[in-house]
Amino acid sequence: MGMNKLPTPTRAKILHLLCEGQSMRAIARLEDVSFNTIAKALVDAGTVCAEMHDELVHDVKASRIQCDEIWAFNYCKQRSVASAKAAPADAGDIWTWTGIDADSKLIVSYLVGDRSGQAAIELMDDLRARLSNRVQLSTDGHRAYMEAVECAFGGDIDYAQVIKQYGPTPTPAGRYSPAECTGIKKVRVEGDPDPKHVSTSFVEAHNKTMRMHKRRFTRLTNGHSKKVANHVHMVALYTLFYNFIRTHSKLRMTPAMQAGIATTFMSFDDVIARIDAKQVAKLRGPYKKRVVAISN
Repeated sequence: MGMNKLPTPTRAKILHLLCEGQSMRAIARLEDVSFNTIAKALVDAGTVCAEMHDELVHDVKASRIQCDEIWAFNYCKQRSVASAKAAPADAGDIWTWTGIDADSKLIVSYLVGDRSGQAAIELMDDLRARLSNRVQLSTDGHRAYMEAVECAFGGDIDYAQVIKQYGPTPTPAGRYSPAECTGIKKVRVEGDPDPKHVSTSFVEAHNKTMRMHKRRFTRLTNGHSKKVANHVHMVALYTLFYNFIRTHSKLRMTPAMQAGIATTFMSFDDVIARIDAKQVAKLRGPYKKRVVAISN
């Protein structure tokens, strides 16, 4: 049965389950529909959610922005690409970059790509275009941010980096036993950032939220992405869900409402209504993706 022939409550439930960490095959079993129906639901919803983010998230008034990038992989991990059977050209590591407002927790900008300087430039250009005022920006010490922030903002920003210092790697090295963080150093890069607010804590906490809500980000499972396009669609769907639909546990409203760019809660019915308003043929057309070609 096709997605458009399903009742609206079932279609909304499918989108909700996608955003609550269920795998596509699990949802197909739970809702007794084909895997292809779930896949099409993701493509259609991801397409319109990316469009809605572009239309709704602009002229954002913020004072503190934090940026970070989170790792996942497509088909197989980078170190396994050479030995993998029939690995597609875009197999390997894939990074999702986010820029969030530390006060409203709004995801102002996001991008899927590699961890290159070009990806950082794309993120910062998009971030700059969505803000209505000068902000204080905090990132980690990833070198790609330096040129990207300069290119996008010039001197019109108060920017500092949080550089973590690590002790020796545990012996024997465990699979998920990173070296202990022994301290952090805050380094001013541009403008006059307030040292008290130089932090990446909120965006790092949001990284955990992303891993909890998207099965393809979960470690040590077979729910990882097999197509980069689907990874991009899932990030777009999740971002609209997080910004406009989901009640933030601390705010008791959505980040969009807290940021002043929405007055009420959105629902998955709104996403479905937008899908239905467009002809299926046009749904497959191009739209603005925050994605950079992944070079391995």
